[in-house]
Amino acid sequence: MTNPALPKAAEPACLTEALRQSGALPAGRVAEVSIEASFATVLSHVFRLRLAYAGAADGAPATLILKAGLADRPGGPWPGGGHEVAFYRDLAPAMPAGIVPRCFDARWDADSGTWHLLLEDLTDSHFIATRWPLPPSFAQCEAIVRTRARCQAAWWDDPRLGVSIGAWHDASAAEEATAHLAAQFARFADDLGDRLSDGRRALYERLFDAAPRLAARYRSHRHMTIVQGDAHVWNCFLPRDGAPDGGRLFDWDSWRVDTGSDDLACMMALQWYPDLRQRFETRLLDSFHDELAARGVQGYDRRDLHDDYRLSVLWLIATPVWQHANGIPPVIWWNNFERAHLAAEDLGCVDLLG
Repeated sequence: MTNPALPKAAEPACLTEALRQSGALPAGRVAEVSIEASFATVLSHVFRLRLAYAGAADGAPATLILKAGLADRPGGPWPGGGHEVAFYRDLAPAMPAGIVPRCFDARWDADSGTWHLLLEDLTDSHFIATRWPLPPSFAQCEAIVRTRARCQAAWWDDPRLGVSIGAWHDASAAEEATAHLAAQFARFADDLGDRLSDGRRALYERLFDAAPRLAARYRSHRHMTIVQGDAHVWNCFLPRDGAPDGGRLFDWDSWRVDTGSDDLACMMALQWYPDLRQRFETRLLDSFHDELAARGVQGYDRRDLHDDYRLSVLWLIATPVWQHANGIPPVIWWNNFERAHLAAEDLGCVDLLG
């Protein structure tokens, strides 16, 4: 397969400027750039770049990852690209080192919707545990949840949350979001027809009716943090040397301020069938809570995490509805639909509806 043309952000002059401004290239300049690998995802294009320098460039990166919006994406540029740029521009610099890949440049053009990220290349030092959809081993899963706990502890109840970092959704915004979800569900139910049981149809209606009461947990604004959103196991790099604090989280186009259990529910209840989930789930929640405590989170006991997790799992049944509405392939949303409902039933989440 022929490599696509080099994006403008990967031109030597642009890379020199970005690396200079980030402090990664005090002297010298990028003389040549080649594409070592590239692949397209549903929402972006990722390039691995090899750099050659002219002049003094000691310590400058030999390779970089360029992530950019798809030039010809149906429906236009992905708005989440701007959200991910905001993460690397505003949040990542305020986080402890070693949780996310280092970002050398993050840009989004509001007029055109084009965006790109220039990121640390972790190919040689890290790996993704498995190829989708195979779950990782328990040890790998534990490393991932501990990485998530390190990340969340860094933002736990930070006074900037909802003020200068992210935004709180008020009651009217929540009501509007529920109405929008209900409209998406109506189309979802029409498309499924008799493949959607009467019991599950009724469950969604009860969820929409209970939404204002269920939102009381969110409205407390207590024990809140930054969550990744799309927090599956394939959005975490694990260290090849097995270093305990070596994990790195990537793909941040869905980040928000919310309860940390949302990411755990996405990782386990949305992705795993009951046998594996039941064997791993409690132990991984224990590890997550232990890591939070070790990182200084106080006043949030294991029961609090259990309660939050059940609420997060309950809301997961809305995820396949959103995915269906946004054109995600059925091979993803149909399996998510079944797994989310199985987890909600297994954990007694329906009881939260009253």
